[in-house]
Amino acid sequence: MLSSQRRRRNGGKSFRSKGHLRRWWKELDLVLWGVPVAMVILAGVLIASTQRQADYADWYHHWITAGLGCLVALLLARLPVQRLRPLLIPLYALTVLSLVAVRLIGTSALGAQRWISIAGVNVQPSEFAKLAAILLLAAVLDRHPIERPIDLMRPLAVISVPWTLVFLQPDLGSSLVFGALLVTMLYWADMPWEWVLLLLSPLATALLAGLWPWTLCAWLPLMGLLAYRSLPWKRLAASLTLALQGIVAVTTPWLWLHGLKDYQRERLVLFLDPTKDPLGGGYHLLQSTVGIGSGGLFGTGLLQGQLTKLRFIPEQHTDFIFSALGEETGFIGTILVVTGFALLMGRLLQVAREARTDFESLVVIGVATMVMFQVVVNIFMTIGLGPVTGIPLPFMSYGRSAMVVNFVALGLCLSVARRGHTRLNNW
Repeated sequence: MLSSQRRRRNGGKSFRSKGHLRRWWKELDLVLWGVPVAMVILAGVLIASTQRQADYADWYHHWITAGLGCLVALLLARLPVQRLRPLLIPLYALTVLSLVAVRLIGTSALGAQRWISIAGVNVQPSEFAKLAAILLLAAVLDRHPIERPIDLMRPLAVISVPWTLVFLQPDLGSSLVFGALLVTMLYWADMPWEWVLLLLSPLATALLAGLWPWTLCAWLPLMGLLAYRSLPWKRLAASLTLALQGIVAVTTPWLWLHGLKDYQRERLVLFLDPTKDPLGGGYHLLQSTVGIGSGGLFGTGLLQGQLTKLRFIPEQHTDFIFSALGEETGFIGTILVVTGFALLMGRLLQVAREARTDFESLVVIGVATMVMFQVVVNIFMTIGLGPVTGIPLPFMSYGRSAMVVNFVALGLCLSVARRGHTRLNNW
């Protein structure tokens, strides 16, 4: 009698555990989990390949960091994102203080001071500042929609502080991410597209002033007309817009000479023709494109790339990991990775559209912008279509801080997906 009761109890436990397993598998978001994990596994092999001739081997740290990141993501996936709102200002303040600490006691490498050493581990606060800015900006836009031009002051203040501190490190690549976050999240928060264009116009004015000054004759009146038609106080708005654009155009040459470091100017110019300095500033771009091109259609095979083995490409395990991918997996491998990132972007957009609250939707779109902006800039950099900016490839470039931040962001998106209206079984 007792043994039959035990069998029934054990059978009940087994049934419940199987039901729990089926429910867990049904709730598993195959794209949000599958793409990053696949990228991490592949990247670990590629990083090991870049270190074949080195006197050290720490490629497995990439997997260890990702494993810890997965645990954090699992915990965050079960926590409603709304519960984080009381912590947003303290988290933002902490990241700003850490950026200030970088200026005072930071560790320098490769001509920039971007890290803080904590217990022997270099931590890059700018990576955590990206996520803190996303969260606080989402809360600000949720509570204070952009209905008047004056409403832009709050989101601009949120972004400008970390942007300035990161730019001064100097870290031009990461500072560009903050700009992309601001513009995309403002647009997602239903700010008129004309205002978005006006917000971006100073950057376009600076580029035109430096490359084709004669085009300003048409560009400046066009921006004045756009301001007149879309902003209140039309004449005043048009006059202020023209004055601002004129100031940007006049000060651009000075900013080019004194606002950027020498190596930053070289990077922005040499990507147009890296052969002008093949052994200096253009070396990274030339060797990266050669490595990718040598892979052909199917690649040389994992751990078989000769350029990767001989370490012709500097920093290949970090910013230039895509070049190792191109050499060892060929065109097919690179297309599969790009497709994976495209699927991830599509899934994040669906989660953002079907989130239950505007705050959650803005958080997801901010994460999507952060990840995909870095993907596009990094890949363009390695194939010679953009300057060397020092932006890592998410989930693939070696870097503890970036990896942890990416998985924390993934956990937030998973939390929104679990509580949203989207049907996970469609993915």
